[in-house]
Amino acid sequence: MTSLEAAPADRYAADPVTAWAEDVAAGKVTAGPHVRNAAARHIRDLAEGPGRGLVWDVDEAKRVIGWFARNLRLNGGQFEGNPFVLHPSQAFRVGSLFGWKIKATGLRRFRRFYDEEGKGNGKSPMLGGIGLFLLVGDGEARAEIYSAAAKKDQARILFNDAVAMVDQSPRLASKIVQHGIEPVWQLSYRGKDGGKRFFKPIANETKSRGQSGPRPHAALCDEVHEHPSRDTIDMLERGFKFRKQPMLCMATNSGSDRKSICWEEHQHAVQVAAGIKEDDRTFAFVCSLDEGDDWANDPSCWVKANPLLGETITEEWLAEQVNQAKMMPGKRNGIARLHFCEWTQAQTAAIKREAWLACTGEVDEEEMLRAGYPCYGGLDLSRTRDFTALTLLWLIDATRDAERFVTKTWFWTPKDTLADRAALDQTPYDEWHQQGYLEAVPGDRLKYAWLADAAARLNAKFAPITIGCDQYGLERLQENLTDIGAAIPAEIHPQGFQKRILEKDASQPEGQQEIYLWMPDSINKLEAGLYEQRFLIDRNPLMDSMAASVVYAENRTGHRMFDKPNAYGRIDGMVSLAMATGVALCRPRGAGPSIYEERGILVI
Repeated sequence: MTSLEAAPADRYAADPVTAWAEDVAAGKVTAGPHVRNAAARHIRDLAEGPGRGLVWDVDEAKRVIGWFARNLRLNGGQFEGNPFVLHPSQAFRVGSLFGWKIKATGLRRFRRFYDEEGKGNGKSPMLGGIGLFLLVGDGEARAEIYSAAAKKDQARILFNDAVAMVDQSPRLASKIVQHGIEPVWQLSYRGKDGGKRFFKPIANETKSRGQSGPRPHAALCDEVHEHPSRDTIDMLERGFKFRKQPMLCMATNSGSDRKSICWEEHQHAVQVAAGIKEDDRTFAFVCSLDEGDDWANDPSCWVKANPLLGETITEEWLAEQVNQAKMMPGKRNGIARLHFCEWTQAQTAAIKREAWLACTGEVDEEEMLRAGYPCYGGLDLSRTRDFTALTLLWLIDATRDAERFVTKTWFWTPKDTLADRAALDQTPYDEWHQQGYLEAVPGDRLKYAWLADAAARLNAKFAPITIGCDQYGLERLQENLTDIGAAIPAEIHPQGFQKRILEKDASQPEGQQEIYLWMPDSINKLEAGLYEQRFLIDRNPLMDSMAASVVYAENRTGHRMFDKPNAYGRIDGMVSLAMATGVALCRPRGAGPSIYEERGILVI
C-alpha cells in the first residue's frame, strides 16, 4: 500500500510531508524502525518545535516538491522523459529539508541530510534534483553545487543524473549551460543578480589544488559507504562558513566497516531520529528492517529497506536477488547489505528502544527512602577518563519471578576533558552536565578521593543492603574510603563470563543448589524485567544513550556479557544497572535468610 492509497488525497494535497508522517506513525504505511522515528520526530516537532524557535513552512515544502514535477524529467529505460513526481517517501524527505525553518531568521533549519536505503530506490536522482533546485531555484548568489566523492568517477555518477535531467527538461535546458561534451564537466546558470552559479563533480584530490577551497552552497555525497575517510566531506563543510543556509546531502547503501565515516554518520542519524541526540541541524532517513524480520522468506518486510518498491524496483526483481542469496551463500552478505540495509559486519543494538522508553519515568528517591523499600546497588568504576556509574535499585515488589524495581543512576566524570569527549563521541555530555544529569569532577582525571566521598554520602543516606562492584579499582577506592573513615557494603560482581558461588540453596535438587553471581545471569534478569515492564528507571538522557549503545559478546555456550569495545557508545550505566539487578536477585525470594544476614556484608 502506498501513502496515497492509505489516506484521502486532500490530506496529501494540503501537507504531503505531515500526511505521510502520520500514516507511517499510524501503521498505514509500512516502514522500518528508524524511518518510523523520523516520522514521529516530524510530528513531535510540529508541537514542540516552536518552543525551540522552529517553524514549519508547508507552502515552501510544497513549492519545492512541485518544482521537481514541473521542471525535471527522468531518464533511462521506462522512465525516459517522465516528469519527476516525487514518491511520497521522497516528498517527505525533500519537503522536510526545505519546509523546516528557523523562525528568527527565516533560514532553513536543516544543514545535514543523511539518507540510507536499498539500492535502486532513486537516491542519486533525488540528490541530483536537489542540486538542480539549489542551483536555479534557491536565489543563492554565485551558488556552488558539488557532487562529491573520494574519486572523480564516483562523483560523476550523481552529476550525470543531473545532466540527464537537464537534457530531458526543455525549461532547464534553455537556462543551464553545459560545459564540455562527453563528458559534461560543469553546469552553469546565471541568476537574476547577474552572478554565475555552477554545479560540478569534485573529488578529494581537488582540495590540494590552489589557494582557496570550495565555498559550497550544497555538497551532494553519494555512496558514502565507499568514502575511505572524512576528508571530502570535511573539506566541503569547512567551506559552509561562507553561506547562510548551506546543505550537505549524504546518500548511501549500508556498509560493512564500523570504523568508517559512513558508520559514524549512520549512528549519528539513527540517534538523532530516535531523539537520543538533539541535533536540530540534521535530518535523518535511515531505512532498515525490524529485529526478527526475515527478508529471505518474508517479502512483506522488503519495503522497509526499499521505500520505492513497486515504483523503481519490482518485487519480481528483488525476489530474484533473494533467490540468488539462497542458492549462492557467498552472495548473501552483499545482497543483505545492498538491498536490505544490513550492516553485514556490524553488531545489532541489544536493548530495544521501545522497551527501554516504556520503563523510564520520574523517580523520587526521597519517597523510596521514606517507604523503606530494600535497596541494592551496582558500581562501575571508570578508567580515569570515562564515566563512573552508581545505580541504586529499590525492590518495591518481591513477588518471586515478578519482582518490580525502581532505579536511579548517578554519574561522575572528569570536567576538563568533558567537551573534548562530547565532540569525539558526538554526544552532548556538556549539556547534560549543565542540566544536572551527571556530575563533572574538576580536573582531567577522575579522582578516587572524590568518588569515595560521593559514594559514602549516598551509602549513608540510602543504606543499600549490598553494592555489586567489579574488582577493578576497588583497592584504590578502599584506600580513599579508609582515609575518610567510611565504608560501603561491596559485593564482588564479576563482569566477565566467570561465575562466583555465593551460597547453596538446600531447598533445590542436588546439582542445582549453587547460587551464582555473574554477569550473564544479571543481564538475563535485567532484560526480563525491561521487556516485561517491571522497571521504573529514572529518566536521564545519558542513561538513554547508554541503553541504546549496548551490544553483547557471546561465548561458546551461548552466554552473553557486555561488549564494551564494540558498543556504539558508553555503557557504564547499563553495567551498573545490571550489577544492581543481579545482586538484588542473586537468590530466590522467600528461600530463607539472606546470605548478607547470615555472614554479614563485605566492608571495604
